[in-house]
Amino acid sequence: MLALLRGLYAIWLRELTRATRDRAQLIGGVSRPLIWLLILGVGLNPYFRGEVYGEVRFVIPYTYLQFLFPAVIVLNIMYTSIQFAVSVIWDREFGFLREVLVSPMPRPLILLGKVLGGSTVAMIHGGLVLILARFADVTLSPLQIVQALGLMFVLAFGLTSFGVILAARVRSFEGFGVFSNTIILPLYFTSSSVFPLDPSLTRAQIVTAYPEWLVFMVQINPITYAVDALRGILITFNQFPSAMGSAVIFGMAVVFFVVALLDFRRA
Repeated sequence: MLALLRGLYAIWLRELTRATRDRAQLIGGVSRPLIWLLILGVGLNPYFRGEVYGEVRFVIPYTYLQFLFPAVIVLNIMYTSIQFAVSVIWDREFGFLREVLVSPMPRPLILLGKVLGGSTVAMIHGGLVLILARFADVTLSPLQIVQALGLMFVLAFGLTSFGVILAARVRSFEGFGVFSNTIILPLYFTSSSVFPLDPSLTRAQIVTAYPEWLVFMVQINPITYAVDALRGILITFNQFPSAMGSAVIFGMAVVFFVVALLDFRRA
């Protein structure tokens, strides 16, 4: 058992070390939230709340920077987690994965070590955004930070497992780069990350403001509930029942890891 734990730790540490030495990934993890908050957040902030002929445009009592802040954390985690699959492709192409698979370690532990390593890196990148909380006028208590980090890790675990699933189906670095962006951006923009579905309205009222197909895509998108759960922790605003977000994130993490394990066994 001790030998297996050492092997698990070695795989986790390798993924963490490789990510910390990748300057491009670190620069992206820092620059991405700055661009979204400084340009999109500040640029649209005056239009998010205001009055038009005496009527409040949005009923939620938050600025656009505050509303966008949890969503940018999720965006950083999404990019880092799914791009982690590049390391799986790299290991497969250059033979390292084959060498690890013939070791005495069980394949589930090998996969768990890699996913834990990718999840840790993704959570760190999400945590980098928390440093900008004061800039977004978000005040966080120690309890909120701990709760947010826990939720971020589970989300990163699920999305890293999803990245492994993608890596099992995409064989080239170039193809994965195009394919990952094709998945990340639609998932993010249809997760109510940049616009709110007013929780005070019924579904019939919502579809009068938005196309019904868009409302449907927002409601079936699991990232919607991840963003909503993080908003509930950081700015105490939920569009859906608060327990639903955590349940969806945990369920997504379990399902994606099981599917990734089935693919990994066939590797």
